Amino acid sequence: MTHRFNRSPHSPALFQDTPTRSVDVGGTAFVYREVGPRTGVPVILLNHLGAQLDNFDPRIVDGLAATRWVIAFDNRGIGASGGKTPSSIAEMARDAVAFIRALGFEEVDLFGFSLGGFVAQEIVLTEPRLVRKLILAGTGPAGGQGIDKVTPLTIVDMIKGALTLRDPKYYLFFTRTPNGRRAAKAFLQRLTERQVDRDKPVSLSAFGAQLKAIKAYGLQAPQDLSTIRIPTLVANGDQDRMVPSGNTHDLARRIPRAQLVIYADAGHGGVFQNHADFAPKALAFLDA
Repeated sequence: MTHRFNRSPHSPALFQDTPTRSVDVGGTAFVYREVGPRTGVPVILLNHLGAQLDNFDPRIVDGLAATRWVIAFDNRGIGASGGKTPSSIAEMARDAVAFIRALGFEEVDLFGFSLGGFVAQEIVLTEPRLVRKLILAGTGPAGGQGIDKVTPLTIVDMIKGALTLRDPKYYLFFTRTPNGRRAAKAFLQRLTERQVDRDKPVSLSAFGAQLKAIKAYGLQAPQDLSTIRIPTLVANGDQDRMVPSGNTHDLARRIPRAQLVIYADAGHGGVFQNHADFAPKALAFLDA
């Protein structure tokens, strides 16, 4: 369907240059950025723990936006979006659906990474008619192996990051091999490419609410993923420490006809490390 806002059909060519916009979602301002041609079914990006608009990998976003309308946003209480961050995945999913509807969309594609993948599954299970295609990266199912252990793992690597003056994602998202270390440096460098109109950091209270939601999700009963009937692409590295890679294989087994992509010598950020391979694969999947 057509977007109800009157905007230019041509966006800036790169994610780093596109302006930050805002939409009223039931009285709360949600911020977002969009890039790519303003036609067809948009791809909505759902981000990871502690992440705001500046944490979306520009190579993935721009890769998809070569032919697709791509929208990244801050959910409630994250970055510059208003409101208080909920402490359950179900509430985060309801907020994301409200954001999508506030933009006037009746059908979208979803790309959920890590925490965003939990939210994406919840959206598909509760609002199946809203989603046309689903991409799940670095993520797992409710009750998945090790998901309830994300908090201690994250805190240890945050301390390690502080002691070594590195971003914790250097340790959390990538392997410790020469290949993984190179990929980590390149990824963190890409996140600094946007020079103006940077987003607000994620607050400690929002981070805590997200951790609480992740732990509860890791401890809840498994959901029936066999009801997901839309095309699904599942991807990860083979060495994910945050959401152990076994969860990715589990998702691919439990979602009917899901396609699986596993990258060797790659961790939680496997799709970022292998963006040159993954972005075209994701586009081909969305366009098929």
